[in-house]
Amino acid sequence: MPERTKIYFASDFHLGVPNNERSRQRELQLIQWLNEVSKDAKEIYLVGDLFDFWFEYKKAIPKGFVRFQAKLAELCDNGISIHVFTGNHDMWMFNYLTEELGVTMHREPVTREWNGKRFFIGHGDGLGPGDHSYKLIKKVFANPICIWLFGWLHPDVGISLANFWSGRSRKHNMPLDEVYNGDDNEWLLQFCRTTLQNEHFNYFIFGHRHLVLDKHVGENARYINLGDWFKDPHYAVWDGEELKLLPAVFS
Repeated sequence: MPERTKIYFASDFHLGVPNNERSRQRELQLIQWLNEVSKDAKEIYLVGDLFDFWFEYKKAIPKGFVRFQAKLAELCDNGISIHVFTGNHDMWMFNYLTEELGVTMHREPVTREWNGKRFFIGHGDGLGPGDHSYKLIKKVFANPICIWLFGWLHPDVGISLANFWSGRSRKHNMPLDEVYNGDDNEWLLQFCRTTLQNEHFNYFIFGHRHLVLDKHVGENARYINLGDWFKDPHYAVWDGEELKLLPAVFS
């Protein structure tokens, strides 16, 4: 067995859309990738929007994705640290993945230091200037009273309603997500530059934007966006010396 020393990052799988067939295909690709990287992975960071929608009722979770969940449990049981971040589509993940699968959950960005290099890791939603309407909506969705009220809806009703609105949002935003707005208008890039004025990081790693990006944002500082797994799946890997952004290749 090779020594487990590498740190992997991937994001925005959006399991559940646009239909069962394509979601299952993406899920199987994800499992294939997890099988491959688990050969030398010490830690794996899944940086938000694993699911296109997720809500944990007290006694129920959304149907499906059992193969993916089983793989996460297997990797955790084998001693690989799995870190899962909530995204804007699955912010209503609570304790299930931690208690049942053994992953570590993160609701906010985290910082790490490996071999003298500093990392800032998060999904990326709500960071940087602008997007005030979403920031307001996020506060509403994160409100405990709103979560409690939604939990009173029958799962068949609540999940169907959420999938409907998620689909409308995706249809409206997907074309915008595929366009790079330029260095002066990309909110996450601006967030990186602003952060660097007060604290140095070598790498900022985000998802959310649905674009694969590798941008220099300062001296010895890079902004990496992992993109999504709809059209051009990518991941990042830290080998202790260098961070690489690579395409995911499937047999």
